[in-house]
Amino acid sequence: MNYTLIKDFMGLLEEFETEVQAYPESYPATLKGFKAWMFDKEHPVQAENTDEPYWEGKENGRTPESAINTLLVHLNRYAKTYSKSAISDSEFSTQEDFIYLINLKAFGQMTKMELIKKNIQEKPVGMLIIARLLRHGWVEQIDSNIDKRSKLIHISQEGLQALERQMAKIRQATKIVAGNLTYNEKMDLIRILNKLDRFHYPIFARNLHSEDLITTVYEEYSIGKN
Repeated sequence: MNYTLIKDFMGLLEEFETEVQAYPESYPATLKGFKAWMFDKEHPVQAENTDEPYWEGKENGRTPESAINTLLVHLNRYAKTYSKSAISDSEFSTQEDFIYLINLKAFGQMTKMELIKKNIQEKPVGMLIIARLLRHGWVEQIDSNIDKRSKLIHISQEGLQALERQMAKIRQATKIVAGNLTYNEKMDLIRILNKLDRFHYPIFARNLHSEDLITTVYEEYSIGKN
């Protein structure tokens, strides 16, 4: 028996489990998820064109990091305008309302803080959204069997119906956001965004104080050396 091979495999499996525990949405904790993780590990995204692309202000010394930040902000704003249109004739107040419901439908019941963190929001904002969903009767809450001080929330039948009434438009909005990308471009973009998401989520989950956030991340991850 090749014990070295087994040891190497167990090391990879441990690395995979650590990453999935830190960010559960990165890959499913299954054999299929492990295989996808291995593929991405061995086949990092390679640009079809090795030449540097142009970005606004490049000729004046603008950094690629600055361009990335601006483009991500722009894309977020574009997505919000389409989301706003998708719920314009509904009872939903904001896109966060239906995103919270979609997460509950997809992942099942969870604590309020788990739901808030899954949506990358701060507690006060998230609690307001959950309170609004409770008022509408779109979610229900029960006592946790593990921690009696904690409440578990799940999507109600009314929430499922409200979501279903808008899903056609929501799906149309998500397709529009992907724009004119080809299938391969979409797959490459998902890999790149997943990589960024897996970098940022563990930092977000630490709830670092705003005054310490940039300094801590900059030093711990040696950002300036990249």
